[in-house]
Amino acid sequence: MTKLTKLIIFSICILKLTLHLIADFHSGIRGDELLYIQTGNHLAFGYLEVPPMIGLLAFIQNLFHTQSVFTYHIFPHIAMLLIIIYVGKITVELGGKSIAVFIALSCILVAPGFEASQQLFEPVVFSQLFWVLCFYQLVRFVKYGDRKYVWYLTIFISLFFLTKYDALFFCFGLLSLLFFRKTRVVLVKGKYWQCLMIAFLILLPNIIWQYVNDWPALQMFHRLYETQLDDLSLLHVLRDLFLYVNPIAFILMLPALIYMFVDKKNINFYWPIACSILLQVLLLAYCKGKAYYFLPIVLTILPFSAIFWENIIQPKRKWLLYPLSFILLIAAVLIPFGMPLYSFHHYLNSVYKYSPKEIKNGKPVLQIEEYYATKKWKTTMQELQSVYDSLPADEKKNCLIWGKHYSQAGAVELFKNDYGLPDAFSYHGSFYSWAPKGKMPGTVIAVCHNDAGDNFFDPFFEEVIPVRRFYSDYASIEGWIVQTIYICKKPKQNFEKMKELFKKRIFE
Repeated sequence: MTKLTKLIIFSICILKLTLHLIADFHSGIRGDELLYIQTGNHLAFGYLEVPPMIGLLAFIQNLFHTQSVFTYHIFPHIAMLLIIIYVGKITVELGGKSIAVFIALSCILVAPGFEASQQLFEPVVFSQLFWVLCFYQLVRFVKYGDRKYVWYLTIFISLFFLTKYDALFFCFGLLSLLFFRKTRVVLVKGKYWQCLMIAFLILLPNIIWQYVNDWPALQMFHRLYETQLDDLSLLHVLRDLFLYVNPIAFILMLPALIYMFVDKKNINFYWPIACSILLQVLLLAYCKGKAYYFLPIVLTILPFSAIFWENIIQPKRKWLLYPLSFILLIAAVLIPFGMPLYSFHHYLNSVYKYSPKEIKNGKPVLQIEEYYATKKWKTTMQELQSVYDSLPADEKKNCLIWGKHYSQAGAVELFKNDYGLPDAFSYHGSFYSWAPKGKMPGTVIAVCHNDAGDNFFDPFFEEVIPVRRFYSDYASIEGWIVQTIYICKKPKQNFEKMKELFKKRIFE
């Protein structure tokens, strides 16, 4: 790697980190992040939505005892920088030089989908990181044929599985190594079965956890297909991916889909890798993956596209780099559609009006939830505080807050000390695993979004009284326009019975 290549990677890293830090300044904590933050307070070998890695990272961040967005985005920012560095290294390993590295990393920089997915404390950014790390080891294995890269690949794939179950799609692509004699011989001579045994032992605690908890990952996937994935069409996915990657970057990437298979100079090198990518795409398409599920694969295709354009530019058409750089600069105009770079007021007036509009119940649904999250959770906590303070002293003593959605329970758990609120519980998502035991208190404050319906809490209490209803000026989901707070009294069952009642409703 030349000094110029290192300088390009360093410059892109600084520029991208600057953008993410600016976005942090304008962000609140997103609803899903509130769940993953709480996993750090309940370390386990697995969670109902994800493997255990996110809990360990949350545990480390929680040691700071802060509510700062900057703190909770430390690990996403580190992951984002490593993605940039390793995509650059992959490009070099595939034969690219400084121009190819510049093109590949610039395409990542201008893609709204990467800006959005790499900004938040959610498993998506760590899934992208391990996908890239595994792909880097795959490239080096195919290139050098050294058994040690199989071991590196084993370790990173194991960590990938402990981060997100998307690793299954990457592993399916590795079947391509059996199609080619060169890689197949190295695997057999290298006793690849030993690697499989080590990977199994690393994953065994999570497998046991899944078994003990009745395979919640399978339940979640079933629910996803029921509510979302079954209705997806390939055309819809391609349209979204076209926008996520950035139309200009997407067009620049298209030649790679052919180039990686037909480049005569590197055909023996590229084919096992290209076939691996093809298998991943086919399986993900067959499983009806959402558009952003394909983003890690895009990270592995971009180096090929960058090398294709570099070969066109060099050696006699270097002048083409200038118009290409200008085109990529124009493409950067879409970055604010993926991350909150502006103040909320400026976003509404300058960006939001160009975004696809979705008006529900007379209210606009906001695409970037982080913009409004701070105000939303502040309002929610204030309303809950008002209701809690209105209770008689004897009822406040053992009172708990029931958040119908895990984000509501997560918000209470994170902000409760600032507002003098009691502990929260929920039966939604991983909060189900952390629900209290024993007798329910005589009074429970319950809060839900309007998508739950007005009678959600009625089966569980003798008295359910709605006491507050407040609206969001914006919301990220149609059913989140309204939140309602109830005072619930005289529970009909204890907490053990509640867990039994919600056993099949965890992902509602």
